[in-house]
Amino acid sequence: MNPPPSLSDLPPLVLASASPRRAELLRRLGLPFRACPANLDETTLAHLPPAQMARALAQEKAKAVWKAGEWVLAADTVVALEGAVLGKPANAQENRRFLEQLSGRSHVVYTGVSIVIPRGELHSTVAEAEVIFRRLTPWEIQWYVESGEGLDKAGGYGAQGLGMVLLEGLRGDFYTVMGLPVSRVWERLTELGYFGGAR
Repeated sequence: MNPPPSLSDLPPLVLASASPRRAELLRRLGLPFRACPANLDETTLAHLPPAQMARALAQEKAKAVWKAGEWVLAADTVVALEGAVLGKPANAQENRRFLEQLSGRSHVVYTGVSIVIPRGELHSTVAEAEVIFRRLTPWEIQWYVESGEGLDKAGGYGAQGLGMVLLEGLRGDFYTVMGLPVSRVWERLTELGYFGGAR
């Protein structure tokens, strides 16, 4: 049996994201990384179906920051209600509208993940989860909108923060909803040989 890897010996992952939630998840795993957000015009991919959009956004972000010899990890989350994408709300009014639409209904969260290995091969996958919202009262919607938490999040809510009180249930991986399906990322990094040099 091989000894467990020493994570401190691993090459740093380049995280092609400005998301503090994704960075926090990598820190929890103990993986070395540095954030290098990709600046993309995401509207050019808005015509795609939600799952394809999540995959394509992750792929483009990964390719935008990759340099030879580096491991790059990119992810992008798309929230879809009956096939219609709910992005990051532009303002409090749009955040309120999103929550009113989600109230008492289920929707799907897609998180696309792309990994570029040092020689430049791109590997991508899409994880999905179904989220069920409670039926929200007007004051709950107002309370959440006034918190400002949903303004930088796809769908206008954060399941890991105050938004946890909005949810009735979830089918699938919670971390897919949070923005990084960590078990799938770990598994894929293992398959691609990322941990090999740390044994």
